[in-house]
Amino acid sequence: MIKITQAPTKAIPALRKFSITGVASSDHASKNLTLSVDNQLKMTGPVVDRNGSWRLDLLFQQPGNHHLKIGIDDESVNFNIQVLGNQPKHATAAVNVPIAPPPPGKLPSKEGVTPTLEQLVKQAYEKGASDLHLGVGKVPCLRLRGYMRATQYPETDEKTFWGWLQEVLNPEEIQRFKDTMDFDGSAEYKFSRVRINVFNTIKGPAMVLRLIPLKILTIDNLNLPPVLKEICYQDKGLVLITGPTGSGKSTTLAAMIDYLNDLPKHIITIEDPIEFVHQNRQAVIDQRQVGNHTLMFENGLKACLREDPDVILIGELRDRNTVNTAIKAAQTGHLVFATLHTNSAVKTMERILSLYNPDEQNAVRIQTSETLIAVIAQSLVETTDGKRTAVHEILVNTETVKDLIKRGEIGEIELLIPECTIDGMCSMNQSLYKLYEEGQITEETALSTSPNSNEMTRMLKGVIR
Repeated sequence: MIKITQAPTKAIPALRKFSITGVASSDHASKNLTLSVDNQLKMTGPVVDRNGSWRLDLLFQQPGNHHLKIGIDDESVNFNIQVLGNQPKHATAAVNVPIAPPPPGKLPSKEGVTPTLEQLVKQAYEKGASDLHLGVGKVPCLRLRGYMRATQYPETDEKTFWGWLQEVLNPEEIQRFKDTMDFDGSAEYKFSRVRINVFNTIKGPAMVLRLIPLKILTIDNLNLPPVLKEICYQDKGLVLITGPTGSGKSTTLAAMIDYLNDLPKHIITIEDPIEFVHQNRQAVIDQRQVGNHTLMFENGLKACLREDPDVILIGELRDRNTVNTAIKAAQTGHLVFATLHTNSAVKTMERILSLYNPDEQNAVRIQTSETLIAVIAQSLVETTDGKRTAVHEILVNTETVKDLIKRGEIGEIELLIPECTIDGMCSMNQSLYKLYEEGQITEETALSTSPNSNEMTRMLKGVIR
């Protein structure tokens, strides 16, 4: 999709600059427009910015009626403009189109110029990328709104890559990567934090940097369901935020911790690595990173039970030992937040039970039913304005849900969720349909994202709500 949002409505005198502005779909972000004048003169235009907006600044030297064709990929939009002045016979139109300067942070592609890692991260930040991908033998790439986009830099050689690593890792950390062939860490710039994962590939070492905003968005900023605030007021219990990698779990968790920051609580986080950094307000927040502040995840989690916490944030429930400690913490009067890589409330329960032997699962079901507060499963979908927003399935552990978990009737929970909106629950389809009604997503997005497309089709047709 490409369209014009503002353009001259009257004739323009020759040699006077004017502008045409417009928007394009999110998958066109960071791409160059093309411009054709009178079906003859063709040139490259400016880059579509990270919000999908673009602007052409034009100046015609010759008067007459001129036809412009503005395109990107296989899509285009047409515009006619009348230029005033004395036009000599057989004159041909000439147009000066000042090409927009490179986006902020983008370096000139001169031979021999190598960007620093900070400059690459800044470019990614200013384009609105979520991740920066770097590796020996690869062109640096950005992930923009879920899609991979190559930059204009050449393939990275080994010397350049190790130079980038030295910008963010100390010699001991680099040696640790060489010894183990994997490394997790983080770094902070003036404009953004980054989570760093370094690994080896068939071509050589590579790394992915996840960009993390310095400013923590609130529950209201993110337009998250109001029930999340009610969950934060619970004194004890287990809250699980679930979803695939890159679904915004960390952002939602950070917003909930930020909400708790206005309460007189002691909050301890055990993260690998630390992503969002919280500044104390009413709460006292102690953040610990595995490898830097505690040697092992399990050690830090067990130790925090002796550190007088009110709230504990666990980066991820990795195994049965972590689950055991999280349940124990919830049972002993702590509010525990944790994440899992599951797509729904039912799959979350099944995942927890799968960590245990069959003869242990009944006891775990009882423990989970007594400690669970809610499961918030989320995913990200593309909106009509080219951005992304979260959709949720929310399970609240009511007495009915508690009874179903104890009896092992996990599958029945999926049928119960859509009927309990008064308790703050919602199914993924209900969340998608709400966004569709508000005009935030298209019908195609609702259907492609839905875990139950047949039900979604009936909802869109008004057969069910």
